[in-house]
Amino acid sequence: MSGQEAQGDGEHPDWWAQLYDPHAADTGRTRARDTLDERYRSASRTLTDTPAPAPGSAPGSAPQPAPGPAPGEAPAGVLPAAEPASLGEVVPDTVVEGTRYGCAELRAASVRGERARQAGELRSDALLVVRFGAGQDGLLLCVTAAGARSGPGGHRAAREACHSIGAAVGRSGARLAEDLRRDRRSALQPGLHRLTDRMFGRLRAQAAALGLEPEQYTVDLRCLLLPADPRCRTRVFFGSGAGGLLRLRGGGWQDVELSATTSPPPVGDAVIGRDPAAGAAAVRDGFTPAEPPGPARTEPFRFRSHLAEPGDVLLLCSPGLAEPLRAEPPFADRLAADWAAPGARPPGLAAYLTALQGGVDGCEGDRTAVTVWEG
Repeated sequence: MSGQEAQGDGEHPDWWAQLYDPHAADTGRTRARDTLDERYRSASRTLTDTPAPAPGSAPGSAPQPAPGPAPGEAPAGVLPAAEPASLGEVVPDTVVEGTRYGCAELRAASVRGERARQAGELRSDALLVVRFGAGQDGLLLCVTAAGARSGPGGHRAAREACHSIGAAVGRSGARLAEDLRRDRRSALQPGLHRLTDRMFGRLRAQAAALGLEPEQYTVDLRCLLLPADPRCRTRVFFGSGAGGLLRLRGGGWQDVELSATTSPPPVGDAVIGRDPAAGAAAVRDGFTPAEPPGPARTEPFRFRSHLAEPGDVLLLCSPGLAEPLRAEPPFADRLAADWAAPGARPPGLAAYLTALQGGVDGCEGDRTAVTVWEG
């Protein structure tokens, strides 16, 4: 309105007042005076039927279409419906994280898949990257959890799994860091197995409380432990269900998870032992199920201790990324070329996010990944 006012004469600075002034002279083509309705329709056509030209364009040129998403950028989707009393349940479409830790550089992201984006559904993958301790006793924990899509609360199960694993690891962070430095695999494997089993026990209990079947409130879990001590090259991976652990070495991907060891579920009282004090400490540290063990899971526990070499790229991911990496060689080759080219540096967060969203026909699920570049 200010632009129109600036163009009016001194006698009628407000052009709207002039338009509705019954005594104003008529400027139409005929001698007949316009009615108020005719003046209104004329003004409406002037304001709505003739779009303003874009800055720098010639008068009368056609309006330019709105720019679409940039190449590699995911199109905007439908926001999931929210409840005013449950805004804590809102899950962002995308999360990214990056850090340098010890002799490794890390990038991580969790992205809502195209299927969920178009349906207005929540991202059912969850990502947790946290640091415990400081100095050489520090420990970095990375967790990817993919919630079951067959139940109504997959996103809740995924976040609950991340928080449960994170709390248990954090309570025993100093001991775990020491075990990593000394490469105590015989202590790490059963301890992390009990920690994982306890988390799945909690999910089973929550499924029962919600009136769901256990498979409707569960997750595919992948975890990675990285010590801060640059002299320690041991990386420990553990989890259960679908997902992936791959290593980029020599310009090609190696499926490290295929050689991951599996172990039977821990046996109730045998885990705690006969020493009540030791049993109480184990429960406190989160390495023993707080409730009686439930039915055995169909997916085995997976554990792998990996010795990193300078130049390695380690990738931990949810099923939504593991599946196209294994099934689509061009997609895997493109990532390998981008991430392991001679002299290449780890990508920035935006470039990393774009790389993960490469289009693969038929793979439209959530994608969550943690990538570690070894220095």
